[in-house]
Amino acid sequence: MSQSPSTDASTGSSSAKSKGGGSMLLGLMPLLVLFGATVLLYNLTSGGFSEAFMYWEYFMGFIALYFLFSGWSQAYLNGNSSLWYLIRQCVHWGALFALVYVLNIQGIRELIPDPQYTILLLYLIAFTTLLAAIQMNIKMIFFAAFMVFVAYLIAVPENNPALIKLGEAFQVAEAPTKPLMMTIWVAVAGFVGTLFFKASMGGAISAKRAASKH
Repeated sequence: MSQSPSTDASTGSSSAKSKGGGSMLLGLMPLLVLFGATVLLYNLTSGGFSEAFMYWEYFMGFIALYFLFSGWSQAYLNGNSSLWYLIRQCVHWGALFALVYVLNIQGIRELIPDPQYTILLLYLIAFTTLLAAIQMNIKMIFFAAFMVFVAYLIAVPENNPALIKLGEAFQVAEAPTKPLMMTIWVAVAGFVGTLFFKASMGGAISAKRAASKH
């Protein structure tokens, strides 16, 4: 027995929605990995793993690549040329990689104990990320702020003022003694905030494309 046209249309619509939802989830995976990996690395570092800095060094490469590929939308909205955007990103992140390379190749790294070097590295990554977000990829401002937050937690593990303020604001008892839980909640908030930014920027891009057709 053949299906009615309405049944075929309904099936096609459901299939399209399923594919659309799957592609959306796939598109969000790198962002989810970005926040999730930061939480995992924080947990690893705060747990006292002496060589955690190596994983942060690898991770900053992933951050740089994500910022590079996710920032094209803002370049388009700002009317910047693709070449100029690419040059700015390469110079920005290249400076960070060059600095870390110099610290390691010239023997400076050996003069700094692992915990202090990890804190230095985290602050370098955090503020490089923050500058990149402000200048070239504003929708990543929540992740950049989260990176600064994580760096501060690592630098000040005891009675951290940021945790105290968050605990008071959200009525979390003894928040400074629950850094991992608070970090996860801040990561979730940052992830949701980034999604709103991405959605609003997507709407702005659609509006600009529609306007350019007229």
